[in-house]
Amino acid sequence: MSRTTIHRYLAILAAALLLSSPATAAPKTYTVAAPDGVQIAVQESGNPNGQAVVLIHGLLGSRLNWEAQLASPGLQKYHMITYDLRGHGLSGKPVVAQAYSDGKRWADDLAAVLEAAHAERAVLVGWSLGGAVISNYLAAYGDSAIAGAMYVDGVIELKAGQIPAHPVVYRDMVSPDLKVHLDAERDFLALCFHTQPDKVTASRLLANAAMASWDMQNAVMSMTVDAAGGLGKSRVPVLLLYGARDALVNPTAAIARAKQLRPSVQTALYANSGHAPFIEESARFNRDLAAFVERAAAQR
Repeated sequence: MSRTTIHRYLAILAAALLLSSPATAAPKTYTVAAPDGVQIAVQESGNPNGQAVVLIHGLLGSRLNWEAQLASPGLQKYHMITYDLRGHGLSGKPVVAQAYSDGKRWADDLAAVLEAAHAERAVLVGWSLGGAVISNYLAAYGDSAIAGAMYVDGVIELKAGQIPAHPVVYRDMVSPDLKVHLDAERDFLALCFHTQPDKVTASRLLANAAMASWDMQNAVMSMTVDAAGGLGKSRVPVLLLYGARDALVNPTAAIARAKQLRPSVQTALYANSGHAPFIEESARFNRDLAAFVERAAAQR
């Protein structure tokens, strides 16, 4: 074998080893116990050695809400972590109201996930109710363990001025009548979008919603949210990203309140999105997410 042939062989072998290296490891799933015993379903994908990014879904969702992010080639360099909130998806569904109305329990869940995933200096990304989870986490644990926080149409506070009224939908979502309940969840999901998703995505989201605990839905609107003690006292970079056509959170009021608590927060508004810009304009969102992650990681 000539020297040239040997060099070519070694080059091919090196390339094969590089492609087979765990830069993007196989996704893994597991459960972690919250302090109150609730089992939380966790998923990890992407590069286990990359910057940690924790994606926190909203009401009636699960990790499946983030499919467009988890499948994005541009985000695979990050250590992508998702989990199903208590009362949702494959996580535990306690029946006592306090398991949902006590905001610190949601914060404890996030802390347990960060520890289990070895997510040091993670960037937190919270959609809708996930924003309230981030605020409660910051209030309970501070920001020393994270690099930044991104609120995606995030709930700042569960107050009338920030949350548009849909009394019939919210009433019927907790109806004991199965048909009324499911129809209300379908109507709630429709309110999430300015541009409705394709049929496959829509049906999956409705199945997601049907898995959510009724006990959780009864109690979650009274969940305590310590925005002042959390968002208001944070020092890490914070980005508020909202769809201008959001029907479930008032972007103007939410951003104004957040700026009152933390004047230095950055903001972005998607003119053609509703409550779910990460689905409605996923390519743009993924670029903005990557840019924020890089900015936050550089400042840590």
